[in-house]
Amino acid sequence: MLAAAMTNARFLMCPPDHYAVAYSINPWMDPATWSQNDRALAKAARQEWVALRRTLLALGAAIELVLPVRGLPDLVFTANSAVVLDGKALAARFRHPERKGEEPHYEAALRALAARGVLASVATLPPDIVLEGAGDCVWDTARNLFWMGYGPRSDLAARAVVEQVFGVEVVALELADQRFYHMDTALSVLPGGELMYVPGAFTAAGRAEIAARSTAVQRIPIADHNAGRLAANTVCVGDTLVMPGCGDDLRETLEERGYRIIVVPLPEFLRSGGAAFCLTLRLDRRSAAVGARAAAVA
Repeated sequence: MLAAAMTNARFLMCPPDHYAVAYSINPWMDPATWSQNDRALAKAARQEWVALRRTLLALGAAIELVLPVRGLPDLVFTANSAVVLDGKALAARFRHPERKGEEPHYEAALRALAARGVLASVATLPPDIVLEGAGDCVWDTARNLFWMGYGPRSDLAARAVVEQVFGVEVVALELADQRFYHMDTALSVLPGGELMYVPGAFTAAGRAEIAARSTAVQRIPIADHNAGRLAANTVCVGDTLVMPGCGDDLRETLEERGYRIIVVPLPEFLRSGGAAFCLTLRLDRRSAAVGARAAAVA
């Protein structure tokens, strides 16, 4: 059993009762292969999800749940449900028809959380703008900004909406590799301010922007053998990094910086191009301004 850490981390997850690779909307997804052994793979996926949930609970995190819905296999990837900061949620809008059915279920879940006081408010996007939640809006506490991915799934125009709703800077980077179709598959912001990222997932301009906003010491490039494990799709709880996969080289780099690595294998979810971060939505993130006000009150 893991020793619980002191943390206020709160996540939104969805049990994988109806998870499957039922269609293909990214290069990872192969419904034909899934269908050949669907029951065994679904059983394995549930075991993997339970292991991830137990790990987060053991680290002291609280977990809220979205009810699974038959016919919405990707509802399990709750990172895509919304962008959340300072208690405010901006509900997602999906690009592909296969996922649009998730929108009302996620919005209802968010409004239920607001009714309970877990969230303060829920906003919606303009009807002509697509933004697939925290999957394409990764919060950076150290720099007090969002790293937003656009191109494959989300619109560049969403940047202005996110800045207006949350009142923080949004750095928008074009994603250049279809395998890394969301920002959370390509970049992870670590608690110490390091940027663990897949260089080839970004354009030259995107890599230059990352370099301009970080020091060489803060940049941790992810090599291909770790990128293929979706190592960037990491959940951070305190100084613990919960990862779907991590080679010895990357583990050594991270441990040298003081991080504790916990690998929770999620191979059945990698079949959909998702992993640990994709399966969670962080609900308790605070901006610098709100955090300072809270500290002053305390």
